[in-house]
Amino acid sequence: MREGFQDDLGRLHERLAAMAEGAAEAMRRSTRALLTADLQLAEAVIGADRELDEMRSRCEEESYSLLALQSPVAGDLRMVLAVVYCAEKIERMGDLAAHVASTARRTHPEAAVPPELEPVFRELGEATSRMADRVAELVRTGARGGHAELSHADETVDALHARVLATITAEGWAHDQRTAVALTLVTRFYERFADQTVSVAKRLDFAATGDLPG
Repeated sequence: MREGFQDDLGRLHERLAAMAEGAAEAMRRSTRALLTADLQLAEAVIGADRELDEMRSRCEEESYSLLALQSPVAGDLRMVLAVVYCAEKIERMGDLAAHVASTARRTHPEAAVPPELEPVFRELGEATSRMADRVAELVRTGARGGHAELSHADETVDALHARVLATITAEGWAHDQRTAVALTLVTRFYERFADQTVSVAKRLDFAATGDLPG
C-alpha cells in the first residue's frame, strides 16, 4: 500500500508541476499580448485558462481520494494537503495571467503599455514567469528553501511595481487618467501572481519539514 501511495502522490506532484508550468507560460504569453496588442494571443490565453481550472479540480479529487483510501499521517498527510492548497494558488496564478490578457483585449487595437514603460512590463513578465517555473521545479524535486528564494524574487517584482506607480503618478506623466488606471490594475496582477508563488513555496517548505517558514 505504501508503494502505491507514493506512486499516486508522485502523479499528483507531476500534475501540480504541470499547472505551475502552465501558469508560467500563460504569463509569458499574456505579457507578449499586452506589449504587442496581439488580440488573437490574448484570446488564446483567456481560453486556455479553463485547462488550469480543470487540472485543479483533478488535483483536488485525487487528493481527497488518497485521503479517504490511504489515511496518510504526519509528513504524508502534509504532502497531500499541500497539493490541495497549492493547486488553488496556482489556479489563481492562471486567473491573474488571464486578467493581464484581458487588459490587452480591452485596449485593442491600441497597446495598453506606453513605450516608456515597455521595458518595466517586460521585466515583470519575465520575473513572474521565472517564479512560476521555479515553483514547478520545487514541486518535482522536493527541494527545500524555496520560500526564502521566491520571497527574494518577489522583492524584485515589488520594486518594478513601485516603478510603474511612481511613473504614472509623476507630474510629467504624458498620458490620460484612463491609461494610468489600467496600468495600476495590470501591475497589481503581476504583483499578486508573484505573491501566489511565494505562498506555494511556503506551503511546500512546510510539507517537507513540518515547520512553517516565517
